[in-house]
Amino acid sequence: MPNSSSDSVPASPSPRPSASVTTIKIPGIRWLICGLLFLGTLVNYIDRGTIAILAPDLKKLFHWSDSDYGWIISSFMVAYAIMMLAFGGIIDRIGTRAGYALAMMWWSLAAMGHALARGVMSFAAARFMLGAGEAGNFPASIKAVAEWFPKRERALATGIFNSAASVGTVVSYPIVGWIFLRWGWQAAFIGTGGMGIMCLAAWMAFYRLPRHHPWLTRSELEHIETLHSDEQDSPGKGLPWTAILRYRQAWGFTLAKFMTDPIWWFYIFWLPSYLRETRHFSVSALSLFGTIPWIAAVPGSVGGGWLSGFLLSRGWSVTFARKTALLIFALMMPAGILAVFAHSPWWALAFISVATASHQGWMANVYTLASDMFAKKDVGSVVGLGGAAGALGGMIIAPIAGYTLQWFHTYVPLFILAGVMHPLAMGVVHWLVPRIEAVQSPRQPAV
Repeated sequence: MPNSSSDSVPASPSPRPSASVTTIKIPGIRWLICGLLFLGTLVNYIDRGTIAILAPDLKKLFHWSDSDYGWIISSFMVAYAIMMLAFGGIIDRIGTRAGYALAMMWWSLAAMGHALARGVMSFAAARFMLGAGEAGNFPASIKAVAEWFPKRERALATGIFNSAASVGTVVSYPIVGWIFLRWGWQAAFIGTGGMGIMCLAAWMAFYRLPRHHPWLTRSELEHIETLHSDEQDSPGKGLPWTAILRYRQAWGFTLAKFMTDPIWWFYIFWLPSYLRETRHFSVSALSLFGTIPWIAAVPGSVGGGWLSGFLLSRGWSVTFARKTALLIFALMMPAGILAVFAHSPWWALAFISVATASHQGWMANVYTLASDMFAKKDVGSVVGLGGAAGALGGMIIAPIAGYTLQWFHTYVPLFILAGVMHPLAMGVVHWLVPRIEAVQSPRQPAV
């Protein structure tokens, strides 16, 4: 396969590979690329969720308090926020293929490094390194979607690969539980980290830009390069962060991530403890029934992406299609508040499942806003800024959750907070971005 270390799209069509290189042409190759992004995100979430599943046992083994655990989680968020900013620019500069490969190698080695930790400080250091590597996943994935899909398909493609966040959480329960019960906690970290190395091999073997991919048919290339009426795909260098932050569109995306990403982090890192400590689930019961909210999130993610794409295909504008989907899912999030007041653990799981599904439907459309409003060469940086803001929110909520549980011994205020943030974020997005459209050229005055 031809080598393309740089992912910069040429200003004029480049020659397609000759028949002597390969004669294979696969229709719909863009969905294979979506599958690679799904696989990468799947492993990403298995790695980051391992500590949440093992947390009750690690707390006993190393005598952690709830606040200790909160600070360990917060160390992940610190690195995630810092490196989201860095990886966004790195991926825009060196390309999606090389940038994502760097991120996968980094987070896989960091995940395995947890096996060497022995206390709060060493676990915090391991989580810091993991967060730094995992920060590259979403800037690379959203940029790859912008490179491989026309605007009307991007929300669906994003919803499909982003559903791996839920699938990864689901499969991590039985995988981590089985490895832990059979070989111990160190093996759980080593085994899940090793999955990323295999994912890296698949990524390097199959990912190329559309114009450089030998399996792509000419008709699919023309489909991929179809531009929406307000879309720009100009060549040249991308915008620096200082220029991006001059746009209200960037602030709308960034604040949406800041306000709602922490809610997903809360469910990932604290739901296993809630089910075991408050709802009295055993390890085996958690491995089986604790996956229900994450299973529910899969159709939420795919359905959220499909919904706005369907509305676009029916002639709706990008503004009405995206915002209608965002509003529907934002208004479903308060269902999670009912979980802590439900007498039955099964009703609690049902309400939490509505919330996790709604969050993923929300995110499938929020992520698409970046490529709706900014040129492809700037998408990685924009997503990096939003991801850093989301991680900053996660840094704030992790110690808050830890101290709330340590001092007040209740999850009620945390679930209330998780239920109201999405409707508030919807109001912020509507205020800052009344119309979802491509930003003006950098040479023109910014909004």
